[in-house]
Amino acid sequence: MPQMFPLNWIFLFFFFIIIFNIFNILNYYNFMNKTNNNLIVKKKLNSSMKLLIWKW
Repeated sequence: MPQMFPLNWIFLFFFFIIIFNIFNILNYYNFMNKTNNNLIVKKKLNSSMKLLIWKW
C-alpha cells in the first residue's frame, strides 16, 4: 500500500538488516544462556519449550 509510507529499496535494505541483526542477537543470547546456565534452563525449558540452537 503506497499510501502508508514511501517504501524504496534503501529503506527495505536497512529494515531487513535491522531484523536480521536483532534475530542474530537474540539467538546469540539464547545460545549463551543455554550453554552457561544449564541447571536453570533445564528446569525452565526442558518440558515446556525446545529451543533451536544454531551451530556456528
